[in-house]
Amino acid sequence: MKIAIASDHAGFALKKEIARHVSQLGHEPLDLGAYDAEPSDYPDFAELVGKAIMATTAERGILICGSGVGVSIGANKMPGIRAAICHDTYSAHQGVEHDDMNVLVMGSRIVGSALAFDLVRVYLCAKFQPFEERFVRRLNKLKSIEHLYLRGSGK
Repeated sequence: MKIAIASDHAGFALKKEIARHVSQLGHEPLDLGAYDAEPSDYPDFAELVGKAIMATTAERGILICGSGVGVSIGANKMPGIRAAICHDTYSAHQGVEHDDMNVLVMGSRIVGSALAFDLVRVYLCAKFQPFEERFVRRLNKLKSIEHLYLRGSGK
C-alpha cells in the first residue's frame, strides 16, 4: 500500500523514522515533506497528504506536527479526508475499522518513536468493516454531511 507521509518542522525527526518503519512493514512511503527541521507551516503538509489521497496517489496518509491538532484540522477541511489524532493503539485501528479513517495523525511532542511505530502498525493492518451495517450507515451519514456543506446549502 502506498502511504503519503508528511510533517511540519516539529514532526520532521519522527516523520523520518516513521517513513523507514512503513517501508519495513512492506508498504511504500511517499514522503511529501518537510525535508528539514527549518520552521514550516503545517497546513501546507496537511493539504499535500489530502491531495495525494484524493488523487489516489496514496491509499492512506500519516501526518505529524507537534501536537497533531493543526494537521488534523487542516486535513479534515478536504473532501473525503477522515483524519484523526491517535495516541493509543485502540483508536488507531478502531478509527479505520469503524470510521474508515484514512489519515493517521500523531503529535511528535506527545508520542515517542516506540508508540508511534505501534500506532502505524495497527493503523496499516486495520481494514474498514463494510459488513457491519452500522459502520456503513454512520460513514454514509458523515459523507452526506460533507456533501451538504460542500454544495454550500448547509447552514
